[in-house]
Amino acid sequence: MCSPEEEALLRLEEVFSATLARINSLVLQPLLETTPEPSDPRGREHLRLLQQLHQSSQQLWEVTEESLHSLRERLCHQDSVGLESLLLLCGADRVLQVHVEYIESYTSCLVVQVFQKAAKKKREYWRRQRKALWQLLSGVSSEASVGTALAQALCQPLAHHVQQYVFLLLSLGDTIGEHHPTRELVVHAATVFGNLQSFMRQALDQAMATQALWHTLSSRLRDVLCTPARRLLQDSQDIPVMVTPLRAERVLLFDDALILLQGHNVHIFDLKLVWIDPGQDGCMFHLLTPEEELSFCSKDPQDRTVWQWKMTQAVCQALRGKKDFPVLGAGLEPSEPPTCRCVAYTFRAEGRLCQATYEGEWCRGRPHGKGTLKWPDGRNHVGNFCQGLEHGFGIRLIPQASEDTFDCYKCHWREGSMCGYGICEYSTDEVYRGYFKAGLRHGFGVLESAPQALQPCKYTGHWERGQRSGYGIEEDSDRGERYIGMWQADQRHGPGVMVTQAGVCYQGTFQADKMVGPGVLLSEDDSLYEGTFTRDLTLVGKGKVTFPNGFTLEGSFGSGAGKGLHTQGMLDTAAFPPDPSSTRKRQLGVGAFPVESRWQGVYGPFRDFVSAGCPGDQQEALLGFHVQNARELRKSQEYLCCERTQPEACAGRMEDVLDELLQHREPRALRECLRKALGNSLHPLGKLLRTLMLTFQATYAGIGANKHLQALAQEEVKQHARELWATYRGLLQVALQHKGQAPEEDEDAETRDLQVHGLVLPLMLPSFYSELFTLYLLLHEREDGLYSQGIASLSLFPDTKLLEFLDVQKHLWPLKDLTLTTNQRLSLVRDKCFLSATECLQKIITTVDPREKLEVLEKTYGEIEATVSRVLGQEHKLPMDDLLPLLIYVVSRARIQHLGAEIHLIRDMMDPIHTGGLYDFLLTALESCYEHIQKEDMRLLRFPGRWDSREPW
Repeated sequence: MCSPEEEALLRLEEVFSATLARINSLVLQPLLETTPEPSDPRGREHLRLLQQLHQSSQQLWEVTEESLHSLRERLCHQDSVGLESLLLLCGADRVLQVHVEYIESYTSCLVVQVFQKAAKKKREYWRRQRKALWQLLSGVSSEASVGTALAQALCQPLAHHVQQYVFLLLSLGDTIGEHHPTRELVVHAATVFGNLQSFMRQALDQAMATQALWHTLSSRLRDVLCTPARRLLQDSQDIPVMVTPLRAERVLLFDDALILLQGHNVHIFDLKLVWIDPGQDGCMFHLLTPEEELSFCSKDPQDRTVWQWKMTQAVCQALRGKKDFPVLGAGLEPSEPPTCRCVAYTFRAEGRLCQATYEGEWCRGRPHGKGTLKWPDGRNHVGNFCQGLEHGFGIRLIPQASEDTFDCYKCHWREGSMCGYGICEYSTDEVYRGYFKAGLRHGFGVLESAPQALQPCKYTGHWERGQRSGYGIEEDSDRGERYIGMWQADQRHGPGVMVTQAGVCYQGTFQADKMVGPGVLLSEDDSLYEGTFTRDLTLVGKGKVTFPNGFTLEGSFGSGAGKGLHTQGMLDTAAFPPDPSSTRKRQLGVGAFPVESRWQGVYGPFRDFVSAGCPGDQQEALLGFHVQNARELRKSQEYLCCERTQPEACAGRMEDVLDELLQHREPRALRECLRKALGNSLHPLGKLLRTLMLTFQATYAGIGANKHLQALAQEEVKQHARELWATYRGLLQVALQHKGQAPEEDEDAETRDLQVHGLVLPLMLPSFYSELFTLYLLLHEREDGLYSQGIASLSLFPDTKLLEFLDVQKHLWPLKDLTLTTNQRLSLVRDKCFLSATECLQKIITTVDPREKLEVLEKTYGEIEATVSRVLGQEHKLPMDDLLPLLIYVVSRARIQHLGAEIHLIRDMMDPIHTGGLYDFLLTALESCYEHIQKEDMRLLRFPGRWDSREPW
């Protein structure tokens, strides 16, 4: 059975539906029909507001009809239709939303006096409708204006209707009892419409206060400040407050902005970009904005509290983007505004950000977090900010004068300037990859022009305050030259080496890009000039030429137009040809550029990173990144949301790196850990290795592949190994520190050298091997040529003839290993004796690790000795006089190319721990074999020599 409250609700909805229909026909329709199409912007806005109000009224009528239908269904089918089917109960939130939208549309019209202005335009029409209009109202004086009557007619019935909703729903809740299944719905609906009452009262109060405010302001201020959606929350004329430093005459707090009136000046602050900072003084609080810091003070602490509370709630409401419900400061959401926000703002004050628009994350009045900065001149910056300054990774595009050209900076920034690793692509097609400091190139970096440039060049080296300074390599492809040496203020200055594509190289002292004083010039045919000369290699002044055949020419050199080179001096033809070993010693750059200080710009950032404790937020600034190139970014317009290949969780990744080092400290595990780290470009050790590879290739590949640079390259590789080990040790100490463990004691020099040569060098050598071995090939090209001739001569001998020729004792010949038919002659057998040893020695070229090469040599000796023991039928240790000819035999049959380069590289790079040991001894024996094979007349070869003892070693 239906309750009396339900019947009352039915009658209420019927009356309200009819009232809405009358309001629509009597008020809204005439307002829209009698309002001609306005020509001014303000009039068009009023028409839009009336249309919006009419639409909201129509929705309100439709939801009332729907509610009425649900009530009728309930009364007609009481047994089958439950109380929960009523729209006011099951759809209370939806009904509420329709009412709220109507109230907001109505108050927007009220604020800008739409009804009063509409009444004035059609006075005669509304005078005729006056009686019908007043029938909709109660408690409104007959003396009231038509505009007031229109406003009341559109609001008063709704207010009464909502009041009745609350009364009847509360009564219904009391009637059905606490345990009724729909009681919760009824209580919820009563609460919702009770809140709607409060919301409506506040909305009307704010609208009336805002409407009254506009009458107190000049027309100029009204045009600037008046908008239909804006509501006044507080006026300093009601509650006094003083603002410094602006000394505002009047302070107006709206629901979207804080307005300070100061004479003819108007200061508008978007509430989304206002931060409230409670002051220490009970009568003062502070506001932070993007460009101002304001202090609000009041003589009365209670007045200050009111302003601060309303300001706080207004900021929260503005950030949420919807009005608080039911009243300002109420609701479930936090009443304190968040410190971090995401808003757009255009800076006005003079300075570097003047007229720039920032869109992104803020914190306490400053850009902080991810954001985008755009200037009117076309400059764009997207990236991370900290306290108002570019900080962290960022991409900046700077347009240039010519059409559709720009410079693109993809860098790490610190406090507003580029700092750390960056990639800069310029409109000239030049690209810089390297480090910055205070916005300038500083530290190690590579500047490379486009290959199609008129004068293509590339600089790899150190920079200081934006200029090339320190040690660096410049390649001039147009001239076919490479300069290796010191720089100062963007010019070659100090000791330097120049290598040309023709194979000529020279060393001297440079000043202001010009060579001054004496120098050394080496030609491809090993001619040596010591004296003064010009950059185009013209000999001038006093000097001395040493020719490949040993002749020397000493005197004064010069050249004239069309006369070629002329000299006055003494030619000495009595000298003997120089020893090849002395020619090999002509190495350039050694001593001129101390290896410890050569690449400090590469080592330095890694040392600083380790010294700082390996902070994860600096890892990308050190290790670099990869993003699209500038043209791809511009073409796709995706530079504002550019993704780097490295993830953001740098701190976590760095902790994983350090943990792994702690878990692999035993020798075998450490070797594998270092191998893995050096192969990973995201690991500090791997990044350092790749940067060093880049410098090595820039120096010694291509034009730099010159035999006179071999010593320079060799000592550089060893220094790189020492730096890699020092970086590992630094990382390990940081890992121990992070875990609260005691640091390891410092290593002594001997221990460090053993680890560098025994552990690091073999792991990193493959990265430099191609360029390094090429230098060894060039340096030992002549000896390897003689060696190849010797191998060719020895290969003509059958096995037994060669063994006989080498004076190998016949009882050591492995003839039983040879399977011959009766028609075969021993003299025709070739490449069969000591086959296992020969095949073993050939493996020496399959590895780049000096230690593994020595192990191959040791195994070769073992195979020779095992073959002899099998021939003799007992274990036999070979004395050197027997071993050397057998080893020469094996070497000649192995036919290893460039054996001299291999031997010297092994000797230079092997672990010092093997000096004087077995490996050293076997390498010396191999060197002796190599020298003997070079002999021109092999028939005169004899091997007395160095070892006279027949005792086994």
